[in-house]
Amino acid sequence: MSVHEQFAEDLALHALGALDGADKHALEQHLAQCSSCRSELSALQSDAALLALSATGPAPSSRVRDDLLRATTPEPRVVEVAVRRRPWVLAFSFSLAAVLALVAVFLWTENRGLTISLADTNRNFSLQQDQLNQAQDLINTLTSQDARRITLVAAKSVPQPQGKVFYLPAKAHLVFLASNMAPLPPGRAYELWLIPINGAPIPAGLFKTDAHGSGSIVNPPLRAGVEAKAFAITVEPESGSAAPTSQILMVGAGE
Repeated sequence: MSVHEQFAEDLALHALGALDGADKHALEQHLAQCSSCRSELSALQSDAALLALSATGPAPSSRVRDDLLRATTPEPRVVEVAVRRRPWVLAFSFSLAAVLALVAVFLWTENRGLTISLADTNRNFSLQQDQLNQAQDLINTLTSQDARRITLVAAKSVPQPQGKVFYLPAKAHLVFLASNMAPLPPGRAYELWLIPINGAPIPAGLFKTDAHGSGSIVNPPLRAGVEAKAFAITVEPESGSAAPTSQILMVGAGE
């Protein structure tokens, strides 16, 4: 049913002066906005005026009057009630949403912090494990029954310079310890050479000495399985050499 049809009966009652209360108020509000209904009301009022002028004729019977009133009596209306949310319900909903958002941010931050902390712990553990493995390799090289122990000495020197090599050919692990070595010129370094049973000398690490003439080499990059006939030391540029470029200062064969 359209809005105009909804107010059609009210327009007829209003033209007769028989509409009051809330229905009259609702109709007046509608008339203020609807020119079509205002025109319809004006026409009904004109008809009512003509009816009033012709009222000098015979009076209608009671049955006609009752039928007219029954026909113009408006049907009961079903009033739609808009359910409105109370302000405190809306406020509570917004507050709950804000709290949940803060909790989500907090949990995300905590989870990220734990993830970073776990990554740092794993990284530190890996570093410590590497250091432990290196220490174990050093101990194995120094104590293994398979390790070859070679002493390098320089003749006619007091105190006598000395170098000690611990070498595991199968694993290519090597530890070299030097003592009483002479000071080096600027830009120079001692270089250790592995002299294989066959072939040219192989670079086995560079070292410089401290104020007491001590130095060391630990696990230089070597190829596994190379048997050593001897070890020697020369003085080379501090960047190292691929082959000896100076006189051999110290040499030692396997024990």
